[in-house]
Amino acid sequence: MAVSSLGCFLAQNFTSLLAFYSLSGAGYAISSPMTFTLVGEHFPLEKRPRAIGRIVAGGALAYVIGAPVIALMSGFGGWRFPLLAFVLPVLLVTLLIAILGLPSASESRGISSDMKVHLSFREILMNRSAVACLIGDTLRSAAFVAILIYSMSFFRQRFLMPMEFASLVLLGAALCYALGSLSTGPLVNRIGRKPSTVSTALLSGILTVSYVLVPNVSLSIMSILLGSWFFGMVASSASSLTLEQIPRLRGAMMSIDTALLNVGSAVGTMAGGLSLLHFSYEGMGSSLGTVGIAAAIIFFLLARDPTRQA
Repeated sequence: MAVSSLGCFLAQNFTSLLAFYSLSGAGYAISSPMTFTLVGEHFPLEKRPRAIGRIVAGGALAYVIGAPVIALMSGFGGWRFPLLAFVLPVLLVTLLIAILGLPSASESRGISSDMKVHLSFREILMNRSAVACLIGDTLRSAAFVAILIYSMSFFRQRFLMPMEFASLVLLGAALCYALGSLSTGPLVNRIGRKPSTVSTALLSGILTVSYVLVPNVSLSIMSILLGSWFFGMVASSASSLTLEQIPRLRGAMMSIDTALLNVGSAVGTMAGGLSLLHFSYEGMGSSLGTVGIAAAIIFFLLARDPTRQA
């Protein structure tokens, strides 16, 4: 990802910019599932939900801090300037922290290195609960697009909200997402991974529907903020549930999960756009909110928590 940032800064044409930018996606695809896998390997069971909540919150807080900083720096020195002055230094510091702070592979416990990749994937896909978690995560990711992608244009078109204020609402939603994920650890330990995942997925889906249907801007903003809070909670609780499905295949499981989360975002963006064209914002919010509710139903009916006997 650091190479991607430097390459984008130095890019002389769109082709080279696109090539270097793609490296950031590859870096994310590798690093994101490994962070959760390391939590599973090096934290005791009762501390994993809190650790996962902090990781999820970190991503949202990075948006809250990074988006305005990059916008200000871009206005000062153009779009290349923040890549060199902000993004690259942060990534290099992150790399240093990873080198110094993460345990080496030889110190990790219980990692199965002799199982072939295709056998790992086959075992995961033959496990009904694991597949339910993957499908549920795909659907909740698709539902979140209604807030992440379409809420700003909704406020600007439906309530004629200025761009600056709509941007503040979106930053507030990101902050609520982070706070929701941080609050998940105690809830998961108290009521369990599956109940917390089902309840927060259901509430986030309902609030996604409500923000486009309520009659005034204040209620709509409140629905967005609460929906983001519960989306942060379901992101943490669902990751905690998914991580424990097949403990010896955590790496493969979280890699598939990360890929499907991105697929869910892509499909949600496409489905939301089509719904918006044909049925306006009410259709977009209702369809993607229903997808979030469907995720809750799948988690409830098909997923199980291996850490609990019931």
